Amino acid sequence: MAIEFSYELITLLFAVAVLAGFIDSIAGGGGLITIPALMWAGLPPTAALATNKLQACGGSFFASLYFVRKGMVKLGEMKLAILCAFIGSALGTIAVQQIDAAFLEVLLPFLMLAIGAYFLLSKKISEDDRHRVLTPTLFAFTAALGVGLYDGFFGPGTGSFFALAFVSLAGFGLAKATAHAKVLNFSTNIASLIFFAIGGKVFWMLGGIMLIGQALGATLGSRLVLTKGTKIIKPLVVTMSVIMSMKLLSDQYDLFAWL
Repeated sequence: MAIEFSYELITLLFAVAVLAGFIDSIAGGGGLITIPALMWAGLPPTAALATNKLQACGGSFFASLYFVRKGMVKLGEMKLAILCAFIGSALGTIAVQQIDAAFLEVLLPFLMLAIGAYFLLSKKISEDDRHRVLTPTLFAFTAALGVGLYDGFFGPGTGSFFALAFVSLAGFGLAKATAHAKVLNFSTNIASLIFFAIGGKVFWMLGGIMLIGQALGATLGSRLVLTKGTKIIKPLVVTMSVIMSMKLLSDQYDLFAWL
């Protein structure tokens, strides 16, 4: 399917990608901004999801790279979790082509509200590491695989789910959890992109331009994670959880039709 994009539209989508990359590197939820923008630009829903995965790879890669370089993430300790997240996302991407995901559309807004409430109210949320509930191996085969499966199958809020898992199950402090969440999110993005590409759904030129914007925004956001930590991550996670919930509920029930 051929679609012509004006320079003005491409510039606007680049700016949207910068903003999404910035927000996503801190709290997740960047797809809430980019997917509607891509559909508004004229891409069919599947192509919008596929192209979004391409540009999201830029944000998650450069955020991950920054955290690795700063010593927040040791890749050698995450090999199994990265592999499990990749496999989960690949399976989810295959499954979504066979199974109706409507039940997730109903459940997801309430899950996002629950995540926001957890980050807002839990006394466990801090910069300090706490007691680990699961071993790294068990974490990989449960949380990493499960959230990866979800990302390939549906997607919204994946970064928040990973961060929640690292805080509650791995005992990580919030900044450390955010850094590790981006690495696993990059793995799931790559897996999903591969299967979308096989299906010929990706708009490569547009996605590539937005990838550069995502990379810029993610690099800026990652710096704030290290310098501001909980002070910026916690309120932004709560805010994005509420916004995502309202957006998803609005799409389902047309809550704001009276406006």
